[in-house]
Amino acid sequence: MIKFGPSGNGISFFEEGLKKSEDAARMCAERSLDCYEYSFGRGLNLTEKTARSIGASFANEGVELSVHAPYYINLANPDDEMAEKSYGYILGSARLARFMGAKRIVFHPAAQGKVSREEAVAKTQERMERLTELIYEQGYEDLMFCPETMGKLAQIGTVEEVTRFCQTDKVFTPCIDFGHVNARELGSLKTEQDYIDRLEYMIAGLGLDRMKAFHMHFSKIMYTDKGEKKHLTFADTEYGPEPEPCMAAVKKLGLEPYIVTESDGTQPEDAAYMKKVYLALVSEDEGPF
Repeated sequence: MIKFGPSGNGISFFEEGLKKSEDAARMCAERSLDCYEYSFGRGLNLTEKTARSIGASFANEGVELSVHAPYYINLANPDDEMAEKSYGYILGSARLARFMGAKRIVFHPAAQGKVSREEAVAKTQERMERLTELIYEQGYEDLMFCPETMGKLAQIGTVEEVTRFCQTDKVFTPCIDFGHVNARELGSLKTEQDYIDRLEYMIAGLGLDRMKAFHMHFSKIMYTDKGEKKHLTFADTEYGPEPEPCMAAVKKLGLEPYIVTESDGTQPEDAAYMKKVYLALVSEDEGPF
């Protein structure tokens, strides 16, 4: 089933006097949200006990969890020792995800650095193959590892690159961040067909079974000629992308993604809005009884 939820806690979470990560489960349930993404962006600093406690609170509310691995992963780093650290960040996230009952681990693939893009992509692909071996060796093949499309031109993570990386093995499922895609393509996502084109490209490369429940990030993002600059809220009218054509495309293709909003402070409210838009499309299609 399609799911909607926030990445982390918005402003309203703190305004309501909530403090602990466990409280976010009730926050989601009260807004009829279905999922929540917990970020290890700045490090794997969670104990097993706390991870299990957070997982239990979400399980009790019937809200599904995913996790985001540390932001500083770079599988294109020419230094093998640094690449080993990146493997560790991804696998460490998987370890904590399992304690939390989460099934999806989102990670940033790489940065181009000082080499050519072709060299950086080739190195990332080589490291994805080694990462696959480590995932199986450590028994995490039942989890979904989601390389993310990235928003800055200097980052590795175009739609095409992420599709290629996910072809490495079935343990990989794309995380399509449409805010990132729109930012790095300087405002390319405007119509329903724009979304369909990207999604159909990935379906052609990975198959409908792999793409049916893909992972999605969504937010409006300010950008420059270098790509992503700053996350915004749905209230912004200058930058995109807009959620309505995205939801129309998802429904038209019969996909059931796990949709996580990453707005700047209004994540829960914007997730609820996306769900409202999608359900209105479903109701419209079903017609009057």
